Parts: sequence; C-alpha cells; structure tokens
Amino acid sequence: MIGRSSLSDRFLSWIALGLLRVALRMPYMLRIRFVGWTISRVFGPLAGLNKRIRKNLALVMPELSEAEVRRLCLAVTNNMGRTFIESYSHGEFLRLCADLPPEGPGWEVVVAARKANKPVVFFTGHLGNYAAPRATLLSRDYPVGVLYRPLSNRFFEPFHRAAIEKLGPTFARGSAGLGEMVRHLKQGNSIAFTADQHVYEGASLRFFGLPAATATSAARLAIKYEAILVPVYGIRRPDGFRFDLVFETPVPPCEPEAMTQALNDSLEAMIRKHPEQWMWTHRRWKLAEQLNQPPNW
Repeated sequence: MIGRSSLSDRFLSWIALGLLRVALRMPYMLRIRFVGWTISRVFGPLAGLNKRIRKNLALVMPELSEAEVRRLCLAVTNNMGRTFIESYSHGEFLRLCADLPPEGPGWEVVVAARKANKPVVFFTGHLGNYAAPRATLLSRDYPVGVLYRPLSNRFFEPFHRAAIEKLGPTFARGSAGLGEMVRHLKQGNSIAFTADQHVYEGASLRFFGLPAATATSAARLAIKYEAILVPVYGIRRPDGFRFDLVFETPVPPCEPEAMTQALNDSLEAMIRKHPEQWMWTHRRWKLAEQLNQPPNW
C-alpha cells in the first residue's frame, strides 16, 4: 500500500518530469526563460515558497519595502527555476560554462594548486547557479568532487543524481561516500561544499547578524589535508544565461570556527550584492528562531 507521503512524492515527481520533458524540447534560451517563469509565477506561490522568502527577508532585511519584497519573491524563484533546468541541460550548459572566464584573486591560486597537485576545498552557497564554477572547471579538465545528499523523493532521486554526476565525481552521504571523498582529496584532487543550510550539529556562527547553525566540514577538511580553502560563486549576469565566476581570496588556516565564519561573511557579502539570486527558501535561521521563542511554561 502506498502512503500519503509516497503519493505526494509520486505526484510531485510526475510534475517535475513533465516540466522537464516539455522544456527540454525547446531551444536552450527559451527553455531557461520558460522554466524560470513557470517556477516564479506558478509553482512558487502554490508551493508556499514566497511565504518562506518573505519570512527570511523580514528576519534579516526588515527595512525592505513591500515593492522590493515582491520583486525579490519573483526574482528568487525565477533564478531557482533557471538553475533547475540548467542542471538538466547538460550539453548546452557545459558548453556555455566552458567559455566563461574565471576571475578574482583566488583563480591564480587555484591554477597554481592544480599544477602542484595540491588539493583545494571550494566553498559556495545556493547563489546564482552554484554548479557553474564546477562545470567551468570540468571543461578545463579539473573535475571537482561533491558530497551528495540524496533527495527524499525516491521517485525523482535517480534523475537528480544523474544530473549531478554529469559534472564530476559524486560521493553519496554516509561513511562509504565520505571515505571515497577523503581519498579523492588526499590524492591531490579537489572537492566542493554548498554549505549555507541549517545543520543541527553545526557551530553557532553569525550570518546576517543572527546565530545560524553552520557546518564546519569544509574548514576541518582543509586543515586536516592541507588543502586551500577558496570561496567561489557563479553569479548570474543580467542577461539571465551567462555567469561571472568569482574565485575569492583563499581563507587562511586557523581555527575551524573562525575559518567558517569567514566563509559565512564572504557569502553574506555576495548575497547582499545579489539578493535576488540566493535561495531564500531555506530555514537558515532555525537557531535564531529557537532562541527567540518564549519559554514554554
């Protein structure tokens, strides 16, 4: 017997796959526009994404006007839709990213590390298209591994996993996957973390001035295996299709919490420049919400 959650997952998977099949028949640029519009105008409001965006913006940017909040709700979900379909547009997306010029002070450091067979730990967030730097590095014969967290929707999971694996080595979360990732790093290869979500066992660090439970894994692995820790971002350009690949100055080794706070600060600064490109739908500040709750007498 299929439970209610399984039925819901099957239905959502059916919708996502249907949208993919329709979109992938379209020319690339029309495809990106179509899915961005569909997610922002249809799925976002129906799925309650706008409500989550509003809640987070009210928490950390209460000074925003109602007009700006409405604009961000549309822009954020539009970027989410574009990022979603780009992940499944393997050939076109990889060809586009191959032509993008990396920039920023960290790029020369990454090139030198590659030549010296020195590992790099990349850090990014759900900003712009966070797969764009990985795709660009892959096009330069520089595969970057990621630790993969399977989707809870078991019907859509195989398609999601296949899309991620197109961009380089992918390690499933768990002891076996972690061991493979560590071996990959010890061999002088590089890995990437998208670490901007609430982590229950994470350190209480500051993000937009509020406490946020943050994973320190990227910093700890960089310290343990003498890897260079580099913040990197794929910022969507105004044309909506291409990206600026920004490799920031590496974070110097010190205490893991201090290094991770530097990563939080880097990401926050980039989000403040491009608030319409961050995935404001995450409950990033669960820790702050818990601390502000009145005692349960």
